[in-house]
Amino acid sequence: MAGPFTLGIEEEYFLVDAETKSLVRKMPPAFLAAAKAAANGRISTEFLQPQIEVISSPHETMAGALAELRELRGTIAAVAGEHGLAILACGTHPTGTWRKARQTEKARYDNVMNDLQMIGQRDLLCGLHVHVELPDPDARIDLMYRMLPYLPLFLALSTSSPFWQSRTTGLKGYRLAAYDELPRTGVPELFRTRHEFDAYVAALVQAGVIEDSSYVWWAIRPSLLNPTLELRAPDSCTLIEDAIAIAALYRTLARHLYLNPWRHCDLDPVGRAIIVENKWQAQRHGVHATFAAEDGAVTVAEMLERVICEIAADAEALGCSAEINRCRAIVSSGTSADEQLAIFAAHSGSGSRGAALRAVTEWIAAATLQ
Repeated sequence: MAGPFTLGIEEEYFLVDAETKSLVRKMPPAFLAAAKAAANGRISTEFLQPQIEVISSPHETMAGALAELRELRGTIAAVAGEHGLAILACGTHPTGTWRKARQTEKARYDNVMNDLQMIGQRDLLCGLHVHVELPDPDARIDLMYRMLPYLPLFLALSTSSPFWQSRTTGLKGYRLAAYDELPRTGVPELFRTRHEFDAYVAALVQAGVIEDSSYVWWAIRPSLLNPTLELRAPDSCTLIEDAIAIAALYRTLARHLYLNPWRHCDLDPVGRAIIVENKWQAQRHGVHATFAAEDGAVTVAEMLERVICEIAADAEALGCSAEINRCRAIVSSGTSADEQLAIFAAHSGSGSRGAALRAVTEWIAAATLQ
């Protein structure tokens, strides 16, 4: 990372057959080699073979981040097309079946699968991860603690996983419901200092439970490999503008909280319990959720407006105002999950369930490259 509040973005995609939009069972080695060459190494395999991840360079402007992500999506899609494949950016594949997905061959993944067993086999999920560098890396734990109230908002804005194995789940964001089966996931504990976090990790390492802090998969965590605080709550966003909007909001909030250390400095177990509940409301209803607060209920739209007003000066300083304004459009028009469900409903009335699901996957494939 190059400087304070620099950001980097990782996106996970599903790899599918170009014609049927069904998940591949095994990633073709020729595709992977060609994709790595075309992307100059900015891609990585994921835990299961029907998934692939792109990794952006560090950026000081949102325009630079957008341009690179657009290039990466286009590059990977072009290489995929040469091998009869395509990519889908969404939290869950509408018709994907985890029983058919194979694990990627890698020592780390072997260890994870051995630990997780069937839970690992079901981890057929794709997310958006946003890294932000702070002026003081040791401040990451304190900032993580004070960022917790915003996790449900990031999730609500990103929901793109309303289906699971060809069924509507009733949730706008099913991905985290499935991901929370894994250990060391969800809302972090109320650690305040790096010493507290390090003591927690050291206890697990000494017990042989994990090898290092990269096995802590919370919705937000300090990165082990980079001097960044990594947001992990959002689903993989189908529309690239949504991903950039959420990244801009997170980056700006990171600056705001860093420069205002008093904000949310008194978060207590009651506050954390409310955050956990709001996370569920975001999973269930997306941008249509109503969150709980100690002083009453607040809609996603109302919370977003409060946040945008609070961080306006920070957004201006970072040049993020236009991208953050996109979050308002997400709330008003809905997320990928809302569009997927609307397409499914429209086609279910005039055709078979299979045809309706096919229409959903076709839309995701096209929208991923818009």
